[in-house]
Amino acid sequence: MTEQKRRGIYLLPNLLTTAGLFSGFFAIVSSMNGRFEAAAVAIFVAMIFDGLDGRVARMTNTQSEFGAEYDSMADMVSFGVAPALVAYNWGLTGLGKIGWLAAFIYVAGAALRLARFNTQIGVADSRYFQGLASPAAAALVAGLIWVGVEYDINGQDYGIIVAIITGVAGLLMVSNFKYNSFKELNLSGKVPFVALLLIMLIFVVVATEPALILFIVFALYSLSGPINTFRTVDKVRLEDVVGDAAEHDEDCHPDKNSKTEDK
Repeated sequence: MTEQKRRGIYLLPNLLTTAGLFSGFFAIVSSMNGRFEAAAVAIFVAMIFDGLDGRVARMTNTQSEFGAEYDSMADMVSFGVAPALVAYNWGLTGLGKIGWLAAFIYVAGAALRLARFNTQIGVADSRYFQGLASPAAAALVAGLIWVGVEYDINGQDYGIIVAIITGVAGLLMVSNFKYNSFKELNLSGKVPFVALLLIMLIFVVVATEPALILFIVFALYSLSGPINTFRTVDKVRLEDVVGDAAEHDEDCHPDKNSKTEDK
């Protein structure tokens, strides 16, 4: 009995990871059937499950190496392959080689981002992420597609713009730009009553135009990385943008212990 218990896996966090994986796969299938709004929304749903599985694992003390590896595999589908294929089916097929190369740049960027994340243990500054996190990059691409569908825009007519945003999102993931992690926010502490009113107002604003608001939010967050980096260094070097920054700037490294927020 002891041996069987030791070899088992924890159900709840891995069930949430599976739900995120299903959402990513559903996004791919939906885009193949021309249902691009459903595909974009599914990617955002995958982000919700991705944010829950790690927190639930920590709250219930059910972290495991299997869960961490499974989470990375699911993220590669939901935030690597799915956004690239949805973008390709929506606006890149008419560009020929340029279209699928832009999609591949995104997929490769996500794979490298996750691989770098998995190998950076013990050198983390939890205040920052090194490079754009893969869920944020996926939200940027999915938000673009959602806005396009919402405003009846034919993605094929703006294929170059779609290719640029998709490719840039992939490159930002493997950059050394520093992105705020917001992990210093104390969500369990007490706040003034007006803070609750502000949160309610934010929900109302998002609900009015969810596609546009979410796209703007993640577009601004994507731009914040280069702005943060250029603002905090006296002289911009190549290592501040791309390459191995481990030797000269350990503040950029993500925190391995918060696997669902900074991949």
